[in-house]
Amino acid sequence: MACHLLGQVIFYLSGLTCTDENFINKAGAQRLASELGIALVAPDTSPRGLNVEGESDNWDFGLSAGFYLNAKVEKWKNWRMYEYVVEELPALIQRSFPNLDLGNASIMGHSMGGHGALTIALKNPGMFKSISAFAPICNPTQVPWGHKAFGGYLGDDQSEWAQYDATELLKTYSGVSIPILMDTGTDDPFLEKQLTPWVLEKVAQEKQYPLTSRMQTGYNHSYFFIATFMADHIQFHAKALGL
Repeated sequence: MACHLLGQVIFYLSGLTCTDENFINKAGAQRLASELGIALVAPDTSPRGLNVEGESDNWDFGLSAGFYLNAKVEKWKNWRMYEYVVEELPALIQRSFPNLDLGNASIMGHSMGGHGALTIALKNPGMFKSISAFAPICNPTQVPWGHKAFGGYLGDDQSEWAQYDATELLKTYSGVSIPILMDTGTDDPFLEKQLTPWVLEKVAQEKQYPLTSRMQTGYNHSYFFIATFMADHIQFHAKALGL
């Protein structure tokens, strides 16, 4: 569908090692989104072209591993993907496609991007109508990926870390309830040590927060998993967007 005919928006945040192209090429989201009149926005996962020493040394830190935060460590000062998604990118979209209604938007993501979708929405009540995530990192302050990223980007002061942890944010959340849909595969190799969806589920249950968390039998962490349930997620957002 031509962009001038679209109104509602879904942001999709990708995971570790990805660029903006993974979702576009593998998720199979375009057909249904087009039928519903929804624009899809898929940003990159980190800055590019800065040639920071060590930026390519690890697959889970540096390039393609921005973790949707604003770095405080000087070396990584340009890693400000939180600010990019919340401020810079919406402003660019509004200038380029003024017909798109950013006041009627939702957000979703995968793995690191699921973490990003959850934290960005919870830190900005009212910005998004709904949140969904495939295999998100639900409690990064307590798992190895989070320790590595937060320690590297934010420094050793762990009091700075909780603001980018969905579980910690939900514990103290008092804004408008934004419905959440989460899917995680039972055969995901990162389930036990990195994703820990049950931790977020427990907090949501205690707060009576509208979280639907589904364990999908036999699925792993791949884009085959994402593509299988993508239509469910788009329909979930479409309902929240009033379609």
